[in-house]
Amino acid sequence: MRHVDDLDARILLALDTDPRATTVALADRLGLARNTVQARLKRLEESGLLREHSRRVAPAALGYPLTALITMSISQRVGQPTQEAILRIPEVVELLVTTGDGDLLARVVARDTTDLHRITNLLLEAPGVVRSNTTIVLQEVQPFSVRSLLRRHAGD
Repeated sequence: MRHVDDLDARILLALDTDPRATTVALADRLGLARNTVQARLKRLEESGLLREHSRRVAPAALGYPLTALITMSISQRVGQPTQEAILRIPEVVELLVTTGDGDLLARVVARDTTDLHRITNLLLEAPGVVRSNTTIVLQEVQPFSVRSLLRRHAGD
């Protein structure tokens, strides 16, 4: 994976501040040539360092106000098919392979606790899932953000 340098971090911070800023506006704000900003952004997108815009959409705005973190233990012989089955569930918005008490951690969104129960049952039907443990999120104190890391990297 390509690493972000100081200039990339400055561009990403400016974009984080104003996600709808044009390349020209970013270049003016940062005192850079438009072509430099455009080339950097293209390289960041192509390398997979810029994630999709859907990460900015609040699930509650789509009718999914409940968030839960579900840890799953899986049969080690299954692995990939388990992950593929879980990723077919639209309410699974993030899936991580972990160490510790479980093997997978899924961030899921649901309409209510009844819907969460339905989603949990779908997860348990995935091949290789042995058991699960669900934690309901009561309040999101700090949404996912790398802004402070970008500031540090940019020297701000």
